[in-house]
Amino acid sequence: MSVRKRTWVTGKGVERAAFVVDYVDGVGGRHLKTFDKEKDAKAYHASVTVDVAKGLHVADSKSVTVAVAGEQWLRTCESGDERLERSTLREYRRHLDMHVIPYLGREKLSRLTTPVVTAFRDKLLAGDPAPGETVGRKRSAITVKKVIAALGALLADAQERGLVAQNVTRMLKRGTRKKATQRRRLEVGVDIPTTDEVKAIIGVESRWRPLLMTAALTGLRASELRGLRWVDVDLAKAELRVRQRADRFNAIGAPKSHAGERTVPLLPTLVTTLRLWRMACPPGVLGLVFPTGAGRIENLGNIVKRGYYPAQIAAGVCIVVKDSDGRVVLDAAGEPVRKPK
Repeated sequence: MSVRKRTWVTGKGVERAAFVVDYVDGVGGRHLKTFDKEKDAKAYHASVTVDVAKGLHVADSKSVTVAVAGEQWLRTCESGDERLERSTLREYRRHLDMHVIPYLGREKLSRLTTPVVTAFRDKLLAGDPAPGETVGRKRSAITVKKVIAALGALLADAQERGLVAQNVTRMLKRGTRKKATQRRRLEVGVDIPTTDEVKAIIGVESRWRPLLMTAALTGLRASELRGLRWVDVDLAKAELRVRQRADRFNAIGAPKSHAGERTVPLLPTLVTTLRLWRMACPPGVLGLVFPTGAGRIENLGNIVKRGYYPAQIAAGVCIVVKDSDGRVVLDAAGEPVRKPK
């Protein structure tokens, strides 16, 4: 490796000079990088010498932009063996298009450093506009955490392809990252119903009561409840088996993990409720326990808006709606408007 001065005369007779760093990378490839100032050339020479020795150098000429690497990463996610769901892929695409590309899309992977990624994170949190834009918007700490995780996955994929030497996002785990992405702990009675509130909610008589009771007494995810089949419910043994789930696109698939496939015991009160519900349950080719009236997969929004919210209000687990001046909002009958707690 060396730093040498190169001089030449332009067509107009003006003498020019530049400093060239001439080096060989870790796989034997020769590279030249030119600088206007000698001190910059020497600083780069010192840095690249250390990185090549450690196997951490990828030349700019062999690197690609973050935008290109992002598309390669998404193709890997779509065709890999990780069984990623459409909702996960859509979220990755949103992180890439809405957050990563506007700020870092034109950057070469080889030029990404921990300070560069730290500045990117801080801009998202502060709401600074992306390059070329005049208006920015603040992202929540949770959103920023997910975006940085997506960027880290992108860099890990690029690292496997030999496009970048190291994943600089891993250094963010030290220092301020944890503090910046801390979330408030959920509170019982505020974010989560209390035991008495749960009892009141599942005590409300409606077509949604069997589903809400099953949710409360088994701990199944909403997707698992929506994909639950009668063939996986053994009322004689008082147990159910989680074997499949319905995603947000109403596609039936395996549980989110191998641990998700499990057998769950049923309390006697739930067995009785499900036995009665089975006689009233709408039939369908999928044999679902909690289908729509036509026997198809129930939409999560319907469960929440038509089942869970009204059950809360009927059970008294609700709050009175007030306007911006703090006055109680009344309905057409002159009664206070209430919304689920």
